[in-house]
Amino acid sequence: MRTGALVIILGLVVLAVVSCAPAQKSGHQGHELGKNILFYRNPMNPQVTSPVPMKDEMGMDYVPVYEKAPGAQAGEISISPEEQKLVGVRTERVGRRQLWKEVRTVGTVAYDPELYVAQEEYIGALGLGDETLIDAGKKRLRVLGLDEEQLARLQAEGKPQENLILPEDRTWVYITIYENELGLVKTGVPVEIETVAFPGEAFSGTIAAVSPVLDPMSRSAKARAEIQNPGQRLKPGMYATVKLKIDLGSRLAVAEEAVINTGKRTLVVVAKGNGNYISREVRLGQKAAGYYEVLGGLREGEMAVTTGNFLIDSESRLKSTGGGEHQH
Repeated sequence: MRTGALVIILGLVVLAVVSCAPAQKSGHQGHELGKNILFYRNPMNPQVTSPVPMKDEMGMDYVPVYEKAPGAQAGEISISPEEQKLVGVRTERVGRRQLWKEVRTVGTVAYDPELYVAQEEYIGALGLGDETLIDAGKKRLRVLGLDEEQLARLQAEGKPQENLILPEDRTWVYITIYENELGLVKTGVPVEIETVAFPGEAFSGTIAAVSPVLDPMSRSAKARAEIQNPGQRLKPGMYATVKLKIDLGSRLAVAEEAVINTGKRTLVVVAKGNGNYISREVRLGQKAAGYYEVLGGLREGEMAVTTGNFLIDSESRLKSTGGGEHQH
């Protein structure tokens, strides 16, 4: 069943339960809210409405639909304390948080003879002073993952990195970074790997380079990590599970539970106080440790609904559609 349909059904169930309360109670709530009743809606079929109180075929009261409070926005609804308790409404403040994103992927322990040979050729081109060969060598090394700082060090030292061929206490691990996370992975990011050969034992290191070339088939690029390898226990060809912990810094964030993804829009229900709620379209960034980075649509200090938000959003959409067909 599609999420949207499920939300509507759940919303109708809650409306049906609420409508079982005596009609006088609903009228009293409308008086407390200071709003007039516009019409009444069938609790099981929101398209059927009536200008006067009545019951459906199952004996349940039609649900009153109130006029908007002065200054209320389109789609804004009011929910009585009793209804809030029934739905189980809970909220959490939208605020700035230190976000850490954990990226999990895979990698392979490897020597890198191609990179070693490319470094030798580049050093040879430098010795010849051939600008064409030097430029071609630089381009090839960049494709293989070396940045400008590493190229400068290679030029200054005048010899390839030996552990590309014969690792001692360190080794290379080539890591798959998918396109949606590529912008997060940079030189110096901490890396932790585990292998089947040594279960439960973590080997640590850092990202040394990220290839600028994206594989169009897998939509991924390779990152090269320099990993500590005490006793040379990590062997070429070993498969590794990889974990990167990336510091996103202080970001405006909203709880993951507050987010409603309809497939077309991303919404958060905002509690405006005094029982008033509104569904707000939002733009979100990275997801990290139970929170989403907020790029737009929410302000710091606003209260986002984390429980009962699907039902409130469903009711908001039902009320914003108007009266449907009045039953005579």
